[in-house]
Amino acid sequence: MKYQELLSGFIRLHVLQHASEGEIYGQWMIEELAHHGYRLSPGTLYPLLESLEKRGYLVSRRQRAGRSVRRLYKATPLGRKALAVARRQARELFSELLELPHRGK
Repeated sequence: MKYQELLSGFIRLHVLQHASEGEIYGQWMIEELAHHGYRLSPGTLYPLLESLEKRGYLVSRRQRAGRSVRRLYKATPLGRKALAVARRQARELFSELLELPHRGK
């Protein structure tokens, strides 16, 4: 993916956003991110999900899906708190990027 280093934070925020709304699984997240213009392979997304879980932002459980077992992820309280902080920071950044009036200036 072009500009992956720069956009990786946005991808993590998309994951946290959806995982805070309900349980997600890898293939669904790959398809959802594709709707937003991100093209991720399982080899990129699954390590990202594991990393977010290891850092305490997500928690997972296994669920049988036919013959296979699917791992479902949801945001933890820490993940939801981090998402709230990111929303505040994103509002400030986007107001500057889009040259919208900024409070305090």
